[in-house]
Amino acid sequence: MRQIIDYIGSINPVLAALLAGLFTWGLTAAGAALVFVFKNPKRSLLDMMLGFTGGVMVAASFWSLLSPAIEMSEGDGFSRVIPAAVGFFFGALFLFSLDKVLPHIHINFKESEGVKTSWHKTTLLVLAITLHNIPEGLAVGVLFGGVAAGIDGATIGGAVALAIGIGLQNFPEGFAVSMPLRRQNMSRLKSFWYGQLSAIVEPIAAVIGAWAVFTFQPILPYALAFAAGAMIFVVVEEVIPETQQDKYTDLATMGFIAGFIIMMSMDVGLS
Repeated sequence: MRQIIDYIGSINPVLAALLAGLFTWGLTAAGAALVFVFKNPKRSLLDMMLGFTGGVMVAASFWSLLSPAIEMSEGDGFSRVIPAAVGFFFGALFLFSLDKVLPHIHINFKESEGVKTSWHKTTLLVLAITLHNIPEGLAVGVLFGGVAAGIDGATIGGAVALAIGIGLQNFPEGFAVSMPLRRQNMSRLKSFWYGQLSAIVEPIAAVIGAWAVFTFQPILPYALAFAAGAMIFVVVEEVIPETQQDKYTDLATMGFIAGFIIMMSMDVGLS
């Protein structure tokens, strides 16, 4: 693992962000491929996997994004937390705004949100997951950009840990997209295709994030917190509520705890 970290740290930051984004997208595709294995998975499994996703995202938001953002900010006391607070707020506001404007539908296939449209439910679901993958790609990209810029508080180990964590939570996310599509009588191949397609935005967002931070270094604390705010919005607005729709809330909660512990351990252990 240390050799991999050293290699990633030696290449162009934008290329490193692209590779990390492709890695997270690949694990989404692997999760979506489970549609070829499972015919009708239990709801308890889906809820536990979604809970795991939420735990990873919350842990990553603090350990990989907010904490470094505060650490690299100047000043003392309340003035030091201002960049993180501002970035966090605007990250959540960004997702809130897109949630109100972009047509989409959640995994449970209930009423659509955003601007009214005649688009098919499949398209709306893929748009929803794509929307929520944007902050994940940005988070990976801005951290790699910060490492390349040599900013204190941004480490290559932390960037790799974040990419691994995002990839781990993308695996159940791909599964959570492909299986509902399969239940809507879509073929296994099409269900897989749309499941993996939902994360193709991550490599793109990662490259944009790395380029922006590497080019405009002072924005890094704001950019890290921005990604954190967007990710927390996703967890609170969709991931956790979705796990509370059935009788397996305890399993979903334990999945959340497991995801949080794994992400926290990786970030601390690899940083």
